[in-house]
Amino acid sequence: MSGMHLCIIYTGGTIGMGKTPAGFAPMPKLGDKLREALAGEVGLPTFELVEYARLIDSSNATPADWQMIARDIAARRAEYDGFVVLHGTDTMAYTASALSFMLAGIAVPVVITGSQIPFGEPESDATGNVRDALRFAAIPELCGVGLAFAGKLYRGNRARKVDSRAMAAFDSPELPPLAHIDVAGDVVVAIGEERLADAEAFELADYEAGRVLSFRFAPGMPLAALDALLALKPHALLLEAYGLGNAPDAMVGLEALLTQASAAGVVIAVLTQTDRGGVGLGEYAAGSWLLRAGAVPAGDLTFEAAFTKLHHLFAQGLAPQAVKAAFGRSLAGEMTV
Repeated sequence: MSGMHLCIIYTGGTIGMGKTPAGFAPMPKLGDKLREALAGEVGLPTFELVEYARLIDSSNATPADWQMIARDIAARRAEYDGFVVLHGTDTMAYTASALSFMLAGIAVPVVITGSQIPFGEPESDATGNVRDALRFAAIPELCGVGLAFAGKLYRGNRARKVDSRAMAAFDSPELPPLAHIDVAGDVVVAIGEERLADAEAFELADYEAGRVLSFRFAPGMPLAALDALLALKPHALLLEAYGLGNAPDAMVGLEALLTQASAAGVVIAVLTQTDRGGVGLGEYAAGSWLLRAGAVPAGDLTFEAAFTKLHHLFAQGLAPQAVKAAFGRSLAGEMTV
C-alpha cells in the first residue's frame, strides 16, 4: 500500500455526527477526528479529505447528491489512486448503485462506507470501517464501485442495508463479497473484480427526481392507490411483486391499468419482494399477465440498483423501448445475465 494516495470525500452521515438537542446530526471538521483515530494504524495509504459544505443525513439524499459525488470523483480521477466516500447508511446502497452506473469502467477503486455509531461514541465502528475502506481502496484490482462494511467489501450495486442496528448492517444477497479482512487484518480478495468495461466511460447526465416511482403489492391493496401513483406521470414504475414476480391477476382493472400505462410510455419493471432468487415472469399465470401488460422483469437486481439504473437510463435521453432493452442488460455488474 506504500505510495498509494487516496481521496476521502465526507458527505455526512452517522459516521461524523454529534449530539444535538434533537438527536444525532452531521457535524463538520471530521478530518482531525479521522486522523487522530487512524494515527496508530500501520500500513495505511496516505489520503486527503474533502468535506462537503452541506453535510446531510443520507435520509435526505436525492439524485442530485449522487451526481455531485460522481462529478467530484470524475474531476479528481487523475489525482488519486482511489477514493473513499463517507456516507450515511440509510441510503448508502442507492448512492453506491448510482455511482456504479455514472462511473462505469472506472480503473481505480471507489469504496463507500460509513458507520452505525459515530466517531468517539462508545463501541463505535467508525474507525474500523474507515480503516478497512482505505485498505480496500488501495488495491488496484478492486477497481470499480464497492461498499465496505464490517470487514467486507461488496460490489456497490449488489449491496443492501439489512439491519438497522447491527454492525454487520449490509449484505449482498445475490453475490458473495469481493474481499474481506481476515483475522490478521489483511485483505483477502475473494472474487477478482473483472473488468466491467473496456475503458472509463463516465456518464454524468442530470438525474431528475421523480422520474421513477415504486409500488409494493400487499394483500387487499386497492387499485385506486396504483392509479393515483400513475397519475403523477412517472417515466418508470417499479412494481415490487410477490415471489417470482406474481401479482393479483384477479384484481379487476389492474391489467388494463398497467397495459394503458405501458402503452403511454411508462416503463414498468417488476422486482420480487424476496431477497434472493430474482424474478421469473411467466412461470406462474399470476406473473405472466404482467408480460402481456408490457412489463419487463428485473432479474436479480436489488431495489436500489433497479431504481438508480432506471434514473440513469432516462438521464441518457433514451426512449422507453430503448430503456426497456438496456434495463435487461448488465451495465456495471449489477445483475446476473
